[in-house]
Amino acid sequence: MFCDKLHAMGLNISLRAETIFTIGSFPVTNSLLLSVLAFLVLFIFAFLIRKRIAMVPGMVQNIAELIMEGALGIMDSVLNGDRRASEKYLPLVFTIFLFIIVSNWLGLLPGVGSLIVTQNGVVTPLLRSPASDLNFTLALALIAVTFVNIFGTAAIGMKGRLSVFFNFKSPIDFFVGILEIISEFAKIISFSFRLFGNVFAGEVLLAILAYLVPYVIPVPFLFLEIFVGFIQALIFAMLTTVFIGMSIVGHGEEVNERSLKNH
Repeated sequence: MFCDKLHAMGLNISLRAETIFTIGSFPVTNSLLLSVLAFLVLFIFAFLIRKRIAMVPGMVQNIAELIMEGALGIMDSVLNGDRRASEKYLPLVFTIFLFIIVSNWLGLLPGVGSLIVTQNGVVTPLLRSPASDLNFTLALALIAVTFVNIFGTAAIGMKGRLSVFFNFKSPIDFFVGILEIISEFAKIISFSFRLFGNVFAGEVLLAILAYLVPYVIPVPFLFLEIFVGFIQALIFAMLTTVFIGMSIVGHGEEVNERSLKNH
């Protein structure tokens, strides 16, 4: 209903990412195109940084090391000061953070929304922020939750990890296990819709303001969306760290003792 009203105003805003072209039977959407662009940006930046790593760091390397040290410090505070655990899980957490923030900010670049294609008389944007597509946020959520369980299993063993979900020692423990299974699915839903809702709402707001008052008024909201894009990436990464910290500890004395030996 809301999208129909916007379409009547001349704005084509869709909850579903628009298909730009197909490869065989595989649809390539505008959000997927920007995801690939975000990947290429990160790949090229990482390649250039790797080529310039030196014993005497330059300005770019100093900034990169400062950011990495800050990320490790934040993870230390979540993982009870365990620097080894922070360094072990940093690649996943920081990759998720970087991919989300770069994809969010690329979608806000001036001119990105101006690139359009016309298909069957319908004008659609060529590029769209990946996080405004529920498929993107759902895929990230599945990746995060899957690796949380993999790390938990590696830390406390298969038996220890399964005992979190399947515990037959007492009716209360069994009920708690059922709640833990439900919470795993709740994490996926929460991850997906939190990121999707914030980014999509921001894009709709900017589109409406740019259409109604296209010059000065949208600028403060653009800076707000830049901040929101950073915060959403940080929240996603922090929650992933929190869930990793919970999974590598598990429940019960036997599990805790094994976790302490591993760390």
